[in-house]
Amino acid sequence: MSSFCPFCNLSGDRIILSNETAITIRDGFPISPGHTLIISRRHIGSFFDLYLEERQSLMLLLDEAKHLLDREFKPEAYNIGINDGLAAGQTVSHLHIHLIPRYQGDCKDPRGGVRWIFPDKANYWSR
Repeated sequence: MSSFCPFCNLSGDRIILSNETAITIRDGFPISPGHTLIISRRHIGSFFDLYLEERQSLMLLLDEAKHLLDREFKPEAYNIGINDGLAAGQTVSHLHIHLIPRYQGDCKDPRGGVRWIFPDKANYWSR
């Protein structure tokens, strides 16, 4: 636990789902309705430093969160992402998975998905 980590110091009323090694909350700065975070209970920065049991537990909670979002928000699709390290854009150095519901028409052209982090490389299909 880190005294400066926002995920180590969450209020219990923010937790939507949980298991032994992870919790789920709604993102405090959502990019779509229902944007959810699956967060390791253990303060660890990288997905690659997780124990196998922790990875499995996070994936189970990811599935549970998806089913909950399906019922509550009825999205057409999802983006799933982890910003792992500063160069990848990680701003909170506590492992968390973004589960981002996507809706028909939420952007002009969703093709390319996460490739848009490098806009000049995203539209590969028209080259």
